[in-house]
Amino acid sequence: MSIANSSGSNDLLLDVRGLHAGYGRAEVLSGLNLKLPRGSVVTVIGPNGAGKSTTLNALMGVLPSRGDVRFDSRPLADVTLEERVMMGLALVPEKRELFSTMPVEDNLVLGGYRQMRGGNARWREQIDRVYEIFPRLRERRAQLAGTLSGGERQMLAVGRALMSQPKVLMLDEPSLGLAPLVVAEIFRIIERLRETGVSILLIEQNARAALEVADYGYVLETGAIALEGPAVELAKDPRVIETYLGSKKN
Repeated sequence: MSIANSSGSNDLLLDVRGLHAGYGRAEVLSGLNLKLPRGSVVTVIGPNGAGKSTTLNALMGVLPSRGDVRFDSRPLADVTLEERVMMGLALVPEKRELFSTMPVEDNLVLGGYRQMRGGNARWREQIDRVYEIFPRLRERRAQLAGTLSGGERQMLAVGRALMSQPKVLMLDEPSLGLAPLVVAEIFRIIERLRETGVSILLIEQNARAALEVADYGYVLETGAIALEGPAVELAKDPRVIETYLGSKKN
């Protein structure tokens, strides 16, 4: 089953066809196709080296790429990274890339810089919205980002991305290196973000948690989509169970 069967082109925020990208002469993505409908959570799972992070970096404009990529029906071929942010595309990278020597709130303010520069007079109101989603960040607003726990740093990274008021939030391995209880909290937050109207493209090695929160999923192997379908169906697929899920005790 293809996601295109249930979503018209006007409902697609991201429509990716034939995406090629890599590093130098080494091609990582070889004709990737992917769709993200408005208001949904779509996940991409797969082994290390499959091209998951490369996909996000190419969509964000961090890496050069070729193919037909459309964001809210607009082709992105000649759109810069900054322009993509202003259009409503945001990426939370795997390494989070916070300003560790700056307080939590200053990190959030920097996240809203492009909204401020774009003339949004009410951009600071987004800080209060971020604090509503992440009450712990409000408690630590004056604390240096580098002194936060792993889970709090991930919350700050997501909160900073939300300051740009994105239509699409791309998350690269948000559970990486976190304790199981914190991972559960992060995925609860992803569910809540969907309720606020943000569409989410989730790259995740924790396949079980990703498929539980997602509407639709793709399995990426060696730079191309090997399987796709509604997340509940992928979670029952014997190939996915054997390769990515295993027993629930694992």
